[in-house]
Amino acid sequence: MENKKITLYGFNNLTKTLSFNIYDVCYAKGQKEQKDYIEYIDEQYNSERLTKILCDVTEMIGARVLNISKQDYEPQGASVNVLIAEKELDKDSIDPSCNLGRLPDAPEMIHAHLDKSHVTVHTFPEYHPDNSISTFRVDIDVSTCGTISPLNALNYLIASFDSDIITIDYRVRGFTRDVLGKKFFIDHDITSIQDYIDDSTLTKYDAIDVNVYQSNIFHTKLLIKEIDLQNYLFKKDVYELTPKQRLDITDSLRREMIEIYSGMNIY
Repeated sequence: MENKKITLYGFNNLTKTLSFNIYDVCYAKGQKEQKDYIEYIDEQYNSERLTKILCDVTEMIGARVLNISKQDYEPQGASVNVLIAEKELDKDSIDPSCNLGRLPDAPEMIHAHLDKSHVTVHTFPEYHPDNSISTFRVDIDVSTCGTISPLNALNYLIASFDSDIITIDYRVRGFTRDVLGKKFFIDHDITSIQDYIDDSTLTKYDAIDVNVYQSNIFHTKLLIKEIDLQNYLFKKDVYELTPKQRLDITDSLRREMIEIYSGMNIY
């Protein structure tokens, strides 16, 4: 519908929200290795790096940064919130509390007004108390109002993290009107979130859809197909393990992934 350039009454106030979880699973034997893994993840995905990722997303979807708030937590985890605007704003119309992405050298928490859109990320590293499986979860939300679409940044976001399981939700809410008063509840064609994911990425995953078309709600889940065990071992070489140990660890990793993918305890 955007391609047909419908003349609207007022502005496009459709809200398009892309929300997804990314899970990275790892085998870390013993309490010390698990603690080291958490520290490694915290360093790899600290608030500074996450801020860069979200600023890249903002640029990709054609928006402008109004404000950035970021924080690293103790003992682990980080959060970043980027408030964005669909178009360039006149300097006189920008609230003076907005930092426009120019953060001071020293960490500082900032609270400011929201225009119409935002991008957020939160990280949750954790580990299983018994089976040496550690999981790193990232929650990402990209919410826009107007003509810009968060789907444009989907492939970049997936590629920015090591992803074993991905659950994605996309929803279009509200409505906008043309000059004759006709309502439009969505302004672009979509049948599946998978249509917006690179084929090279999809070949690596098993994927299913659960869509509610009449409500403009789309849901996709992806599970990695192949487990290259070396990629899942933290501070350990696969050749240090016996064949049986390799099979047992691979089985534990796959069980953890299947339960996360299914959203229920199975084993």
